[in-house]
Amino acid sequence: MNMLRNTVRHAAKTSRTRAFSTSVRTTTTRTGTTSAKLGAGGFAAGAGLLMMNNTMGKTTSTEGSILSEINERLKNIERMLVSYQGFLGTIESLKKSHPNNLMAKHFDAEYFGNLSSDLQARFAKVCASGAENADSGMGCYAMQPDDYDVFKPVLDKIIRDYHKIDGEVKHITNWNLDSVKDQLPAGGRLDLTKLGLGTTSMRVRVGRNLASYALPGAMTKEDRINLEKDMIQAFKKLIADPAYGGRYYSLTPDTEYSINEEKYKELVKAHIMFKDMAADSYLSSAGIASDWPYGRGCYVSEDKGFIVWVGEEDHLRIMCMKKGTVLNDVFDRLSVACGVVEKNASKFAHSEQYGYVTSCPTNLGTGMRASVHIQVPNLTSDGSDKKAKAVCKPLGLSVRGMGGEHTPIGADGTVDISPSARLCIQEAEIICALYKGIEALLVEEKKAKSKL
Repeated sequence: MNMLRNTVRHAAKTSRTRAFSTSVRTTTTRTGTTSAKLGAGGFAAGAGLLMMNNTMGKTTSTEGSILSEINERLKNIERMLVSYQGFLGTIESLKKSHPNNLMAKHFDAEYFGNLSSDLQARFAKVCASGAENADSGMGCYAMQPDDYDVFKPVLDKIIRDYHKIDGEVKHITNWNLDSVKDQLPAGGRLDLTKLGLGTTSMRVRVGRNLASYALPGAMTKEDRINLEKDMIQAFKKLIADPAYGGRYYSLTPDTEYSINEEKYKELVKAHIMFKDMAADSYLSSAGIASDWPYGRGCYVSEDKGFIVWVGEEDHLRIMCMKKGTVLNDVFDRLSVACGVVEKNASKFAHSEQYGYVTSCPTNLGTGMRASVHIQVPNLTSDGSDKKAKAVCKPLGLSVRGMGGEHTPIGADGTVDISPSARLCIQEAEIICALYKGIEALLVEEKKAKSKL
C-alpha cells in the first residue's frame, strides 16, 4: 500500500540522515577537538574528514554505533508495520471512502511512523474510534490531558477543520454577561416570554476533566473507582451546604451510595442520569465505555436543578436545568457552580490554547452546551427534524431529539436546540447566541406554517 511504502521510505531516509549527522558530530581531529558539525549538505566534506582521519590512523569513527542505530530503527519500522499494518490500511481506505471522517482525513502516516513505539500505541488509541467506526464525523478522542499538545501536528488540523478556524486558536473563558451588553436585549434579561414562549425546559452544561487523572478512554477500572471516591468527598461538602443539599447516586456495585436497576431506570427516564454507554459503538471503541458501571454516578441537588454526572464521556458533566422563562437563571447558576465544584474537587484540565480539555475535540474550549426544548410543529410536520436542521444550520444551531443526540423528536414537534460553537467563543456569547437563535428559528417556524 502507498501509505505503508511511504512510511518505510521516509523512516529509512530519516535513519540514514540521523546516522550521518551522528558520524559527523563525533568525528575529531588528532588534537581531540571537534572538526566540524555538518548538515546533510556537507556530506562530501564529512566523508573527506573521515578518509583523512582513517589515513592518519587517529579516527574515532562511530560506524559500529551508526550501523546499530540504523538496524534498530529498521527493526522498529518492521515492528510498527507488523503491529499497525491493518490499522494504517484501514485509515488509508477511509481517506477515500469516508472523506468526512476528520481523523482519517488528516492522519499523517509519516508522522505516525516517526513516533516512538510508546507514542504510536498512544496515538493509535486516540484514533481507534474513527478507524473502527467509518461513519464517525470526528473520529478521535483524547486519552490524556496533554494529548492535544503531544499530538498537535495532527490534532490541531482536525480541531481547526471541525471548528472552522482559519486564524490563531486562542480560547478565552468569559462568563460575564456585562461584557457582551451589545448582544443582550434591553435590561440584560434573556427573557423567552419576549419571544412569545411560555415556560420552557432550559439546560446549560459543561464538560470538565480532572487534571490529575487520565481521560476516560485511558482510565483503568481502579482509576474510575478512585475518581468517583474523590468526587464523593467533594459532593459531601455540597450536600452539607444548604444552598445545594441533595444526594449522590452511584452505579458502582456494593457502595453506600449504590442504587438498584429500578432506581437507575427512573433517573434515566427523568433525564437526570445518563444511559448505559456500552451501547454506544463510538465510546466503546474509544475505551470510554469500558468497565461499566464502575465509577459512574451522579450528584443531584435538593431542588434537582443542579446535576453533576460522574464517569460519562468526560470525568464530569456539570449542568443546571430549570423549567422557566429566563435563560440567565440557569447560566448564572452554572457559572457559580463550576467554581464550587473545582474548589471542592480538584483542578480542571485546561489548555492555554484550547481552553478546557475534553475527551472529544468537538467540546474543546468552553465544553458548553446551552439548550432549550422548543416546539416547531410546522418545521417537523413530516415527522422528522430534517427541515428544522436545514433551517438551524445557517443560524449556527444544532438540533437533537428530546432525549439528546440520536433520539427522536417529540410527537408534538418538540426539538432540542443549542448553539453549535464551543471553541474560540466565550460562554457569555454562547447563551446570547441561543437567545438570538431561538428568535430567528421562531420566525422560520411562522414562515413554514404559511406554506402548509
